Amino acid sequence: MPEMRRMGAAGPPARPPETRADASILSEQGLNAPGGWPFNIQQRSAASTTMRAWERFLTGDPLALAPEGNFVVASWLRSQQLGINPRGRAAPLAARGDAMAHLRHRHADLLGAASDVFANTAELFGGSRSLMLLTNAEGIVLDAVGDHQTLDDGQDIHLMQGGDWREDTVGTNGIGTALATGRPAQVHASEHFCEGIKAWTCAAAPIFEFGTGQVLGVVDISGPSTTYQRNNLSLAVAVARQIEMVLNERASQERMRLLEACLERTSATDVAGLVAIDRAGRLVHRSGRVPPMGALGHRLPGLDNRTPVEDWAALLPEPLRADWFNVIRIDGRTIGALLVIPGLSQSSLARNSLAREPEPHSKTEAFTHIIGLSTSMQRAMARVRQLAGKRVPVLIEGETGVGKELFARAVHSDPAEGRPFVVFNCGAVVKDLLASELFGHVRGAFTGANAGGALGRFEQANGGTLCLDEIGEMPLDLQSFLLRVLEEGVIYRLGSGQPRQVDVRLVAMTNRCLLDEVNAGRFRRDLYHRLSVTRLQPPPLREREGDVALLVDHFNRQLALRHEVPPRIFGEPVMAMLRSYAWPGNVRELRNMVESLLLMSERETVTEEEAAALLEAGPTRPEPVAAAVPESAPGASLEQAERAAIAQAVRHCHGNLAEAARALRISRSTLYRKMERYDLAL
Repeated sequence: MPEMRRMGAAGPPARPPETRADASILSEQGLNAPGGWPFNIQQRSAASTTMRAWERFLTGDPLALAPEGNFVVASWLRSQQLGINPRGRAAPLAARGDAMAHLRHRHADLLGAASDVFANTAELFGGSRSLMLLTNAEGIVLDAVGDHQTLDDGQDIHLMQGGDWREDTVGTNGIGTALATGRPAQVHASEHFCEGIKAWTCAAAPIFEFGTGQVLGVVDISGPSTTYQRNNLSLAVAVARQIEMVLNERASQERMRLLEACLERTSATDVAGLVAIDRAGRLVHRSGRVPPMGALGHRLPGLDNRTPVEDWAALLPEPLRADWFNVIRIDGRTIGALLVIPGLSQSSLARNSLAREPEPHSKTEAFTHIIGLSTSMQRAMARVRQLAGKRVPVLIEGETGVGKELFARAVHSDPAEGRPFVVFNCGAVVKDLLASELFGHVRGAFTGANAGGALGRFEQANGGTLCLDEIGEMPLDLQSFLLRVLEEGVIYRLGSGQPRQVDVRLVAMTNRCLLDEVNAGRFRRDLYHRLSVTRLQPPPLREREGDVALLVDHFNRQLALRHEVPPRIFGEPVMAMLRSYAWPGNVRELRNMVESLLLMSERETVTEEEAAALLEAGPTRPEPVAAAVPESAPGASLEQAERAAIAQAVRHCHGNLAEAARALRISRSTLYRKMERYDLAL
C-alpha cells in the first residue's frame, strides 16, 4: 500500500489538510515495509501478510501493532473498541422504500450536484467491475452507479442505496474511515475489519462544505479486490471536489437571490433592519439596526440544513424574534429566510408579510388557499381531504381557471413535510423535447443537449408529487413510456441505458374529458385507467352559488395588500352583474378582473361600466358555443366531424381563437395545431 502523500486538490481554509494516511504499513512484524507500496494486487503473499496481521490483531498479539500513525490499525482499534463483529458479512441497511425516498429528498442538493458526474460514470464504468457511490454525512449510500454485475454483487454486502457504511456499524472501510478521519482513505481487501467485505477494495473522499469545512458526504469507488487501482483515490478526490464546486456555485446563486430579496425590502420606511440567512443557516447579509450576532458566513446557533427552514422561527437564538421571520421561496423552492426588524409601523410590516403570499407548505395552508362555501365546492373539498397524503395517482379534470393546481397542492399535502411538489405543463414544450423534460438526458443525447446532461421532472419530484398539467397534450408514442414508469417506478434518461428508481406520486390535470380523448383514439386507454385511480372535478365558477362574492372580497383585500393600494367598494349593482356572469375563465378571470380594477382606477367605488368593460362576454351568460356546432352527417369520419366542429366554433366566436378553444374545451395550442392540420384559415 502507498506511503501517505499530500493530495494536490485545494479546498477551503477550514478543511483539514487533504493528506491520505498510509494505507498499509503492516508487515509480518507489524512494521512499515520500505520501498513504497508493499501491497501489489498481483502478489498474493502481501494479501496473506495483511490477513495474518489482522488475525494476530484480533487475538491481541502485540506483534500485530503497527506504528501509531498507521490509519488502518487506528481504524481497527476504533472498530474493536466499538464492538464491531469481525466476522460480519455485510453492512446494515439503514433505509429502504419510503424511508429511502425521504432520505434522498433530504439530500436532493447533494444528489443534484453529483448527478452529472454520476451520469457520465454510469457509462464509463460499464464493464469495469467498478462502482461509484455517493453517501451522506452519516455514511448511508444515496446513489450507486457503474458496472451492472458489480451493482448486483454489491447488494450481497449492502453496498447499495440505504447501506450504512459508518465505522461504528461495519468497521474499517473506505467510506467509514474517510468519515471518521475527515480525510481520503483507500482500504484494500484484507485491510477491511469485517471478514465478509475483505474481497472488496474501496477508495473514498469526503465532500466538504465551502466556508465551514463540514463534511456533507463521501464519494467512493469500490469493486472486487482485483479491480484495485492506485489512482482510484485521486479520482474519488477529484469527483468530490467537482461536487463541492457545483454546490458552492448553486449556493452563491441562492445567496444572490436572497440579497435581491433584501434590496426589495430596503426601500420600505417601516423596516429598521434586515438579516438574510441561507438554507444552511449561515448569515449572508445584515443591515440597519440589527442585534449582535456572528460573522458573515458563519452558521447561526441552532440552525442547520437538517431542520426545514420553515421550522427555524422557533429555533432562532436570542435576541432574534420569531415574528421577524419570513421564509423566502423562489419558483416554489425555499432558498433561505429573511428577518425583517420592524421600524415604527407594525401594520405596514404585517401588510408586506401578507403580500408575499408564500406557497403553501403544510396541509393546513394548502387547504386555506382554496376559497369557497358553495355546496359543489364543499363536496369537491371533502373528496380532496380523503385523498390528501395518500400516494395514489389522481386525475383532476376541470375547465381552465377553476384552480386545478390548488387542488393538486392540497392533494399533495401530507405529514411528511418537505417532499417536493413539481409542476410541468405537457402542452408548453414541443414534442421533440418532451421526453427529455420528463425523463432527463445525458451528455450528447441529442443536438443541443446540456453539456453535463440534466435531471428530468420525475427525478426532481422523487419522493414527492409530480403534477402533469395538460396531460391530454402528451403524444401517443410518449404515453407508453409514461405508463411504464408508473407501473415499474423506473426511468431511463435519454441517451442512457442506466435504470433509475423513482418514487413519485402522479397528479394529472386536464381541461378536457380524458375519456372522450380515449374514445377518439387520442389517449391510451390503459394509461387513462392507470391515471384515474382516483378523480377530482373542481366545479366551474358558474356552478358555485354564493362563491363569487367570497372570491371578490378575498382578492380585493389580498391584492390591495400586495400592491399597497386601498381596497375598492363593489356595490350591489356591480355584484349582481358579476353573479349573473358566466365566468368562462372561472376564478382566474375573476382574479384578473379584480386586480385590474384595483390598479387602473383611483375611485373608491367600482362602477358597472368599469366591470363590464373587463368581462369577456358581457354581463350575462353567453350562449354555449357547443349548441351552435352542427351534428355530423351520417357516415362522416371522426376527422370530418372534428374539422366541422372547429370551423363552426371559430365562426361562432367571430374568429376569437381563445373563446373558440374554451368552447371546444381544448387548449389554444391544440386549436392552432388542428387548424393547421385541417387547413382552416380565419
